[in-house]
Amino acid sequence: MTKIAMIGVGLMGHGIAKNIITKGRELHFLDQIGNQPTEDLVTLGAKPWHNAAEMAAICDVLILCVTGTPQVEDVLVGTGATLAALRPGSIVVDCSTAIPSSTRALAEKVQEKGCQLVDAAMTRTPKEAEEGRLNLLVGGEPKTVEQLRPLLECFAENIFVAGGVGSGHQLKLIHNIVSLGTVTLIAEVAACAIGDGMDVDAMVDCLRKGGAGGAALDRVAPYILEENSDLLRFTIQNAYKDAGYYNQMATELGAARLMADAVQKTLGTLVERGEGTAFMPEQVKLLQNKP
Repeated sequence: MTKIAMIGVGLMGHGIAKNIITKGRELHFLDQIGNQPTEDLVTLGAKPWHNAAEMAAICDVLILCVTGTPQVEDVLVGTGATLAALRPGSIVVDCSTAIPSSTRALAEKVQEKGCQLVDAAMTRTPKEAEEGRLNLLVGGEPKTVEQLRPLLECFAENIFVAGGVGSGHQLKLIHNIVSLGTVTLIAEVAACAIGDGMDVDAMVDCLRKGGAGGAALDRVAPYILEENSDLLRFTIQNAYKDAGYYNQMATELGAARLMADAVQKTLGTLVERGEGTAFMPEQVKLLQNKP
């Protein structure tokens, strides 16, 4: 597993790529729109490619860090045609956020090619990605996961192996509906408080020292207090996508999803208003305007 290829060098993928190459791995990446600036990676020795299939044909591990299920499917079996190009024995690592049922269907096709697919969804932010301190939520065959562990440890601080293929993506959707749903709830109540003239310093202090304390509040509080969204550079439209993925998964499983529906509806209303590119903490201001 000496040649590592990446598709998706965006906000999260850039940090993954940088840590892979600085920790001694040979890195190749697809040069495409949507990447962060990659001059630093090239300076470090990474090789850019303009054709995904040609790059996939030379790699031992292909890492995908794209937006979601449609993009993963397109890269592997659509216009990217990377699955057909993979050599037997190669491993696909999908760090995207995706629908587990699609992941499992793709894994079957990958196995027919004589390769393996491991889902390794990410949590945390671009800051931790650059620092090599991501959380990875992993699903796959145990032997393959252990084979990959040294590579994953190049850019992850914590690795949670959730089970077989698709389990990593399932855990990511569970994580995101809880974390992003909590952010949305905090933003909604903050908008209510601000609209009524409450002292927001007192409100944040009260929440921190009570049952609402935690990572979600810590990432939204800077925006409540000083309109700083730097601690959660995650867009409303991406959160809306993730909520939709969770609800699709819950529907497929016959599980209750009343709370998740409410989160998706709130985010969807903001997307429909043209606010999808705003970061999640900005809901504090956006929800002061009634939909």
